[in-house]
Formats: sequence, C-alpha cells, structure tokens
Amino acid sequence: MQFENKIAIVIKDDLLDWQKLNVASFLASSVAIQFPETHGRPFVNASASEYLPFIKQPILIYKADDQAQIDRTFSRAKQRELKIGIYTEPLFATKNEDENHIEISKFTDDNQTLVGIIVYGKKRKVDKALNGMKFHK
Repeated sequence: MQFENKIAIVIKDDLLDWQKLNVASFLASSVAIQFPETHGRPFVNASASEYLPFIKQPILIYKADDQAQIDRTFSRAKQRELKIGIYTEPLFATKNEDENHIEISKFTDDNQTLVGIIVYGKKRKVDKALNGMKFHK
C-alpha cells in the first residue's frame, strides 16, 4: 500500500539504547496525537477483547551520525514546511510535561540540542528533507 504522507523519525546514533527507545516513542506519540487521520481502528480479538489501535502506516527510523546531520535534517524539514516534533537533550532530565515545556522554551531553533526529530508530511517532501540519511539498525 502506498501512502501519500510519510512519517520518519531521526535519532542521534550516540544515545544509549534506552534513550533511543524513549525518544522514538515520545516522537511517535506526537504524530498520533496531532493527526487523527493517522490512527487505525481498535483491534478486537476472538475473545471480543478490544485493544488500542496503531498508527496506520509505517514509521521509518533513521540515524543521525552526529549533531550536524540531525540539525541539517531539521533545517531541511523546516524549509519544506513539514510538521516536525522535537526531542532535545535537556528532556532526559525532566520529570513531567511542565518541565518539558520549560526546557524547550529556553532555546531557539538555532541553539537547541536536538537528539531526535519526527517529520510528517507529503512523502516527496519528507524524502527530500531526509536525503542522505540511513536507517537505524
């Protein structure tokens, strides 16, 4: 199945495994929350138990080898007016949403330390923003 839009996550490769998983899950939730059209239907098994739905399309996860690579991808996504979610390094030390908002508000686009981003939009634009990125292993 071909999708008109694409969801891609870029995560810095030098993070600890738990950090990568944490960043990926928070970023994926941002698209699910903001764009209801990405939601699937709840799952129902043969016992008639209902379970939470998934996002309807794949989420591709790419690695950034260094800060310059993730910053470049972020900049290219902004230039293409794609929807972007961010996860910055200070968020690893926060305990709740209010603290997250405070930390994010301290920095501009040019001086934030990105460790992960999610990009959502037209497939062609997302592909151009991610040009040269490789999948996470």
